Amino acid sequence: MHQNIKNQHLLLMRKILKLAVFALCYSPLAYSQEVDSLEQTGALDESAFTFTEAQLGEDDDMSQNVTILSSNTNVFANEVGYTFSPVRFRYRSLNQKYNDIYVNGAPMNDLESGQFRYSNVGGINNLTRNVDAALPFEDNNFSFSAIGGSNNYNFRASQVAAGHKLTLSGANRNYVARAAYTYGSGISERGWSWAASISYRWAKRGYVEGTFYNSLSYYFGIQKLSGKHSFSLSTWGNPTERASQGAATDESYWLANNYQYNPYWGYQDGKVRNSRIINDFAPSAVATWDWNINKTTKLTTSLLGKYSMYKSTKLNYNNADNPQPDYWKNLPSSYFDVWDETDDHNRTAQGLADFNQVWKLMSSSEEARQINWDRLYAANRNANAQGADAMYYIQARHNDNIFVTLSSVLHKEITNKSNFNIGFQLGGNVGKHYLTMEDMMGANSYHNINTYALGNYPTGSNAVQYDLNHPNQKIGEGDRYGYDYNLLARKGVLWANYSENFGVLHYSVAGKLNYDGMQRDGKMRNGMFADNSYGKSKTAHFVSGGGKFNGSVNLGGGNTFMLGIGYEHRAPQITTAFVSPEMNNDFVSNLRNERIFSSEVGFQHQTSRIHINLNAYYNYMSHMTEWQNFYFDDINSFSYVSMTGINKRIYGVEAGIDFKVTSAFNIKAIGTMGESEYTNNAKVRYMNSTKATYVDDVVMNEGMHEAGTPLTAGSLILSYHSGGWFIDLKGNYYDRIYLSYSPSYRYQGTLTTMGRVNNDGTYDVPPQAKGKGGFMLDGSIGKTIRVGRGRQLSINFMVTNILNNQKICTGGYEQSRSDYTVKEENGQTLMNNVRAYKFSLNPKKYYAYGLNGMLNLTYRF
Repeated sequence: MHQNIKNQHLLLMRKILKLAVFALCYSPLAYSQEVDSLEQTGALDESAFTFTEAQLGEDDDMSQNVTILSSNTNVFANEVGYTFSPVRFRYRSLNQKYNDIYVNGAPMNDLESGQFRYSNVGGINNLTRNVDAALPFEDNNFSFSAIGGSNNYNFRASQVAAGHKLTLSGANRNYVARAAYTYGSGISERGWSWAASISYRWAKRGYVEGTFYNSLSYYFGIQKLSGKHSFSLSTWGNPTERASQGAATDESYWLANNYQYNPYWGYQDGKVRNSRIINDFAPSAVATWDWNINKTTKLTTSLLGKYSMYKSTKLNYNNADNPQPDYWKNLPSSYFDVWDETDDHNRTAQGLADFNQVWKLMSSSEEARQINWDRLYAANRNANAQGADAMYYIQARHNDNIFVTLSSVLHKEITNKSNFNIGFQLGGNVGKHYLTMEDMMGANSYHNINTYALGNYPTGSNAVQYDLNHPNQKIGEGDRYGYDYNLLARKGVLWANYSENFGVLHYSVAGKLNYDGMQRDGKMRNGMFADNSYGKSKTAHFVSGGGKFNGSVNLGGGNTFMLGIGYEHRAPQITTAFVSPEMNNDFVSNLRNERIFSSEVGFQHQTSRIHINLNAYYNYMSHMTEWQNFYFDDINSFSYVSMTGINKRIYGVEAGIDFKVTSAFNIKAIGTMGESEYTNNAKVRYMNSTKATYVDDVVMNEGMHEAGTPLTAGSLILSYHSGGWFIDLKGNYYDRIYLSYSPSYRYQGTLTTMGRVNNDGTYDVPPQAKGKGGFMLDGSIGKTIRVGRGRQLSINFMVTNILNNQKICTGGYEQSRSDYTVKEENGQTLMNNVRAYKFSLNPKKYYAYGLNGMLNLTYRF
């Protein structure tokens, strides 16, 4: 019955969307009257600034955050962030740490990861329309522009539109309902201004089964203008609790007959329960002083503080079977080798019978594909009866940050054709990382001991203690265990830029000087590193900086040619600076500044009817450091992996065209084809977490590609805006989507063990796994209606993936486990047994949401 209701709901949704598509195609014929600018602006606001969940970084399990970027002078950059967000597109395939975000001139990027998570402004994202955006080689008055661009959001109260705004939304996405209210007072006669916003988003069951969503967002700002001075204070936050979706293999999606299969949930006492719950709250505040010293000189100073609290739960196990329903031993292909017809050992009659039996069970029973919570609780009751520790439990990883930054910018208009900016930024961050016991699941006891290491050390050895200061500590719910450490980061930036118009030439130069300090402060004395885990480590110091130049020539007739070139050193992130931060104070060896060369050439043609942008870019990065942590089958242990000396080449072309067919109808096209690849084999050092040993090797990652974003993407957009109507239809195409590669598959040691060494001594390196791209059709239709003096109602219906193409992969990763077991013989690691299950051929993936939409009703008064 549940399935019939679900099918009827889907059928009804498709009928509604077909009617919407019909309206999208034919409504323009019925209207030709122009509407005044107020109505046009009001209509576009909801369409342009209602970001998707992917843009807001609200699904951290899927892939790295997208880059939201816009520029009034570039058709491609102005469209790409929103248009390609369903596949989590990243501008020029760059990690989001290369996109700098500011609020009132104060930097917001996290000092640990270098990234800014847009979930911090989720629910109040309409405030982010007040933005000064700069592409990598565009002028700006607030920063040294990053190679992924820079955005400066204006959160001053006076920038919020005066009046009331109420929005109600319904959707079938991560949340199904949203209500938002915003008020702006405008500027009073005495120079006061205040604004407030509050919103709530909710879903008992999101688009993906087993998920829910519960989020309250707020903003409050007050500002006083007095003569040449302005003082403002703004605060905002977004306390959110939500359930996550997990990646899965194609085999699991096939068994479930569902591209949104989620292995993270199951039934407990007949009720849905998800094992991966995220609690995220980052209350923030910024105080800003603007001083208009004279007509040509302005000083802006901001003090910003943020306290981020992030918790993510996970189902774990101890001396028990893996409880995940999609664990490889539970899948049919673990019994019969479906890949290799010559594998007689794993292609037996009994294996085929087992394959069919498991396939029949898992394909026909939803319960078999989900977590069996009742069985896990029963196992813990049996453990209690035997006086044993919990077999199953819920742990919670905490990443809390206290972040404070002071910034100041002096802007000087030297002449009416030249400007100079100079500024500084000082920031500090205390990142608190620890593990807690969230739920004992009915068990009576659990001890703070490294059970993974018990087989490698004698009974009673100090090495198995997670905290020698509290040996054999009994853990209760809410207690910290496993690891507990702080990362201390400090940063200082001094920057300046100068720009000038010189006849038909416009040019600018910019430079910066940076300091970064990094330190670890351990709160537990790990038994494997008794003298190098508790207390503060040494401090790593990095001095870096760079410069850039850009120039443009006005060729006449609306034609402009642009050239940009830059070079900088960039300190590594503190998240990659330690070999195994959960265990000790050791810094990564060969840790150095990144070297980044960036360049771009562009052409722009702009007239009253047509606007064209063509850009080509080339970036080269060297001395990069990357860090990972995963279970490595060859050593039967978790492995902390640091790769250094990485070189990467990023290049491509991007184009945008906006053709005004009539005063109301535009045709737009945007597209990009790029490459982001590793150009050398990196040094790798990994640590066995159960033996406290380091292994040095080389990872054969030359030729691997940046993952989690389409390297080829294009869109054709039909846009009609007239008479209060705004209608858009977008056809998007995505291709060349790579999955995150596994370093362990490509260690020289692993390739030797696998016998993948050619006669000439070269290595037969496995190709990187890819996801499938495809075509997606999106659309929106809306109407703005005057309902009285100073009042208007906007109705907007947005639809994504109208054709319900669910086969587009949005990201994923290769499994970091081997297709075989190993044995030690005469000091060498050798293959022992080839498995029927092939980890190397079963990457875990995410797929695009199918047919989904959102209806917004906005009333302004």
